[in-house]
Parts: sequence; C-alpha cells; structure tokens
Amino acid sequence: MPTIDSFTPGEPCWVDLMSSDVERSKQFYTSLFGWTATESGDEYGNYVTFWKGDAQVAGLARQQPGSNFADVWTTYLAVDDIDAAAESARAAGAQILMEPMTVGDQGRMAMILDPTGAAIGLWQSAEHAGFGVNNENGAPVWHELNTRDYDAALSFYQAVFGWTPVPLSDAMEFRYSTFGGEGTMAGGVYDAHATLPEGVPSHWQLYLGVADVPAAALRVVELGGSILREPWDSEFGVFAQVADPTGASFQLGGVAAEIVSEPTTSKSVSSDTE
Repeated sequence: MPTIDSFTPGEPCWVDLMSSDVERSKQFYTSLFGWTATESGDEYGNYVTFWKGDAQVAGLARQQPGSNFADVWTTYLAVDDIDAAAESARAAGAQILMEPMTVGDQGRMAMILDPTGAAIGLWQSAEHAGFGVNNENGAPVWHELNTRDYDAALSFYQAVFGWTPVPLSDAMEFRYSTFGGEGTMAGGVYDAHATLPEGVPSHWQLYLGVADVPAAALRVVELGGSILREPWDSEFGVFAQVADPTGASFQLGGVAAEIVSEPTTSKSVSSDTE
C-alpha cells in the first residue's frame, strides 16, 4: 500500500501510547506486530516511534512520574490550524487538557476533552504528517468513539472538525455513524450510553490490524497482556478486545484480502473495561 503523506482535516492521523513502563511496552508491541522502534533525543522527551517497514505507524511516550492516569492509547485528528481548532473546541464545550504546543520541527499538538468526556488529540503537521500506513496488518484500521451522549458528540465533531456523519444504524437500540472524507470512512461513533459500565467514561478506542485475530489474541497473553473480550465474528470481520501488559486496551481487527474499513456493529464495543 502506498505511504500516506497527508490527511484531510478532521481525520485520524496519528496514534500514540502513554505508558508507565516504556521498555515493557516497546517489547510487547514489537513482538506482537513485528514493529521496530526508534527513540528520539531529550529534545522530544525520548519519544519512541514505532515503524512498520519504512513507515511510521505509532508512537510511545512515558507517563510522568507520580501520574495517576491509566496507560492509554490516544488518537489524534488532523487540523490545519491548531490554535483555531482548540478555540473552536473550547467554544463548543470542550475542555482543553493541553494547550497547543510546538513539537520541534515535527508539528503542533493539543489535547482536548470533548463535551461528552472523551479525550482526543489534535495534530497540525509540519515535518511529521502522521502514520504512514493504515488499514493493513500491523497498522491502525479503525478509530471509534464510544460516547454516553451520541447527539452531543456528533454535533460537536461536526461543528469543530467539519465531519459529515453517515448513519449506519439509527434505531434506538443501536445507533452508529461513520465519518470521513467523501467516499471514505475513517472511523465511527457509537451510542454507548446504555452499555458502558458504570464509571467508564466516553472514550476513543483504537483498532489495530492482524491477519489472524484468535492467534494474535493468544499471542497477547503469551507476551503478558490479557484478553478483555474473546474473539468474535461480525458482519465486518473478526475482532477481539485486549490489553497490553500495563493495562492499555485496544481492539484487534482482522485484515485479510480486503481492507477492514468498517466497524463492528454488534454491541461488542460496549464491553470495554477501561
């Protein structure tokens, strides 16, 4: 697949993991996906970049000492003007968790909490556009917002990021919309108000592609991780929810002859135990 070098504003463009044990996380993900890892210098906080072949695919950062936050994967949305995007998000009801900041010559980043309580990153690219591959084995294949306030979430992302959501199902027992550029789907929004366990907030979750989901789930356990939900079949493929050795959860999504480009439509995502 050709390397990606640009993103439409509002699309997921990068993912990274905040870890309390960088060396353990590095060993886990390189072993599970065959990634290689490089570490930046002190000027970038020794940030680790994961590579799939010659393409950057994800990042890894160290939790601050004494942090009480759980280890977690974060999705970043592409923006053209991060200052304007952050102000637009604030005006639309978001909380700014991290004000826009410059990351060397790579670009500018910010972190927000959307009005439904889900954290999401913003990225304005310079030298670093984002992940170089997606929708294939060993790369991000889907990004999904599980929200406790579906209508508010759709309104917010439409207003701030210019999404045009496409309803996949609008029945009260299951509401799900996809988003992305014209003729494409970059991710989905799931109405999880009735299914998220008490105390679990709205959140984004990352799907990473593998050729064999059951085998990959077993490999997760061998490497010190855990299976949060056993592999299941859906009309869009095979999926499993897992956690790495430090507790950061993600979904495994089967990638075979055809690229995975749609979400699970079962109420599977509701079993998230983050």
